[in-house]
Amino acid sequence: MSKKPEATIETLRISRLAHKGDGVADTESGQIFVPYTLEGELVSAKVLGQRGELQEVLEPSEQRIAPICKHYGTCGGCSLQHMGEASYKAFKRQQVIDALAARAIEAPVDDVVLCQNRSRRRAVFAAVKAGHKILFGYHTAKSNMLVDIEECPVIAPEIMKAVPSLRKLAGQILNHKDELKFTVTTTLNGLDLAIDGMGKNKEKHYFDLSQQAVAIDLARLSVDGETIIEIRQPLLDMSGISVPIPAGGFIQAVLSAEQTMGELIEEGLSGCKRVADLFCGAGTLSFKIAQKTNVHAVEGEASSVKAFDQAVRGAKGLKKVTSERRDLFRRPIVAKELDNFGKGYDGVVFDPPRAGAMAQAQELAKSPVKKIVAVSCSPASFARDLRTLLDGGFKIKRVVPIDQFLYSPHVEVVALLERTS
Repeated sequence: MSKKPEATIETLRISRLAHKGDGVADTESGQIFVPYTLEGELVSAKVLGQRGELQEVLEPSEQRIAPICKHYGTCGGCSLQHMGEASYKAFKRQQVIDALAARAIEAPVDDVVLCQNRSRRRAVFAAVKAGHKILFGYHTAKSNMLVDIEECPVIAPEIMKAVPSLRKLAGQILNHKDELKFTVTTTLNGLDLAIDGMGKNKEKHYFDLSQQAVAIDLARLSVDGETIIEIRQPLLDMSGISVPIPAGGFIQAVLSAEQTMGELIEEGLSGCKRVADLFCGAGTLSFKIAQKTNVHAVEGEASSVKAFDQAVRGAKGLKKVTSERRDLFRRPIVAKELDNFGKGYDGVVFDPPRAGAMAQAQELAKSPVKKIVAVSCSPASFARDLRTLLDGGFKIKRVVPIDQFLYSPHVEVVALLERTS
């Protein structure tokens, strides 16, 4: 029987950062990835295979700063708090540049638009029982273990303030073998809580759940997609329109990021008469468009379309707004529909999930649409879809990275495109 390899302590020079933010040391035996390090640093690491666990920073970079959270290094939610602002912004911007370059796209990329600490309006927690203790927080990096959080510099203060009460609620409803997911969203009428993973166990806890929802002063409490109690309708302000969000439905993580996207959409669609907003959710960007332009909003999730339609009925001062429920992955809006005998759309916005919008981008490339604003949380699928549009006769006017995923390697990106042929 072969002996398992043992970890060794090595001194490594970090030459660059990988796309997930880990430092990379080039050695004679190959690359070694060491989290929580910066370019140029000399570090001591516990190495096993291609992975290194940071032991000590022997020669720190001038860009290294002290983390602002006591859980940093154990909690898997943040991995970049040790970066100074200049290197942090450069890293996020480089993510977009590299993704474009991988598709042979040369385009100027704006500086990263940052969001503030404590601005994330949705948090997803996990809860488990560990003996007599309830652990309520985030998973550690590359592990199923939980960090029982006491602070978080990313999420909105209203959410963090509710954590002790949510932990208490978890203790009342958890079985020993269960792990529950708590999705908490700040709304105009208080916190919206969606719990997933209870299964049939929820039936014996209806009373406790309702009682605790009142005690915590939640706007709404849902379990596994079923509304247990709605004390006040959970609403979000989307460009001046009050939208009743579905439990756990898609929203932009940070309000300031959504507002920046709205400004870019206004710039990118200037002069358009009729716009299609594809993968629109509950209207995150549609209502901004509808302030000046007729808009047709398309979304595959039924609860989001229902919320959108309800908001439209109560909205005032908008241009013509229509909606359609449609799975754009299986049934994209084809070029002929986009044209509609010359009376179709002259502008399109699309903001798909992380997988991107390959089929829809192919139809857009064949269509007579003049202006497109592409939004994505994945630079890789974003670049792939842009390549399709460029090959179809579009040019890139502007690319803007937006950081609404604080201290993580992820970045949102928006591109403004215009047809040249």
